[in-house]
Parts: sequence; structure tokens; C-alpha cells
Amino acid sequence: MEEARLGSRTCFAFEITQQQLSDATGLTAVHVNRTIQALRAEGIIHSEGRTLHVRDWDRLTEVADFDPAYLLLDRQSRLADA
Repeated sequence: MEEARLGSRTCFAFEITQQQLSDATGLTAVHVNRTIQALRAEGIIHSEGRTLHVRDWDRLTEVADFDPAYLLLDRQSRLADA
């Protein structure tokens, strides 16, 4: 998000519907809705209109089993090529 100047990893426009998100991920709209509600209930995310705020980045990466180094792979290869 930062690279594209579309926001930051903790605040960005999220202009996709839950149905579109479910279609893109191969999940049911019900599952997507329940997951988003659970993330809100745990205080991990918050939304205002079409803006999504990640309140707890560390917890979100933990819940998603996400390796933040993944975000730097392309950048590292570009730096290595320079």
C-alpha cells in the first residue's frame, strides 16, 4: 500500500464488498462476514465507511499466520539487482 501510495498497512480504502472478497478468496460470503466480525470483536480491525483501520498489526499477522518478510521479497530482489 505504501509503495503504491494508496494508504498504509494500517489504514487504507477498502472498496470491495464482502461478496467480492468471498468470490476472490473462494470462501462463502457468510464465512467472510463472520471472520470480519470476529476481527472487529477482537479489536484487530475497525472500519469507517470504506476505510479499513488495522488497530493491531501484530495480532493480525499472528491470526493470519503471515510472514511480514513476504512484503519485502520484491524490494530485496530489486536492491540485489541494483
